[in-house]
Amino acid sequence: MNGYARKIAFARSACVVVTVACMALAAPAAYAASAAELSRDSASALQSLVASNPGAAALAKDARAILVFPRIYKAGFLFGGQFGDGALREGDKVAGYYRSIAASYGLQAGVQAFGYALFFMNDKALAYFKKSEGFELGVGPSIVVVDKGMAGSLTTTTARSDIYAVFFDQKGLMAGLGIQGTKITRIHPK
Repeated sequence: MNGYARKIAFARSACVVVTVACMALAAPAAYAASAAELSRDSASALQSLVASNPGAAALAKDARAILVFPRIYKAGFLFGGQFGDGALREGDKVAGYYRSIAASYGLQAGVQAFGYALFFMNDKALAYFKKSEGFELGVGPSIVVVDKGMAGSLTTTTARSDIYAVFFDQKGLMAGLGIQGTKITRIHPK
């Protein structure tokens, strides 16, 4: 196979993978969860996260609010995307529903599903989030991603950032490095 034929074969393969990834991301959009489902799923995911992750439990005690995305679907091959809906919980009540969308580019390949929670630790960070029309992670209040190692040593005394992100229930395989921008916008499910 000469160089030109290899490039054509690679381009075709890339198109197939990107098409499959787009279809995988479009599937959740076709099934939009109701407000009741998002409330139930976010409460269940948060309860499970707090029970299994000591760092999340410590953060939840002092958090002003917690934005829970029970399921995020991610797929990509060089270009990728992710999508999911969640609920902002203030105490035991839902204060709003949100959609997380991201696009990425870089060395990446695979399909994955996971959940994540954002713990808003002060009123200033929560107010900034609520007034933003399309909150972008990494812009505005400081965000710290809590990994499993940090979760074991995190306490309310060491938690000093505005927002903490904790990932959970990762399934599937997504490998690679990429530049990613996640945008969170308010939605109004029925």
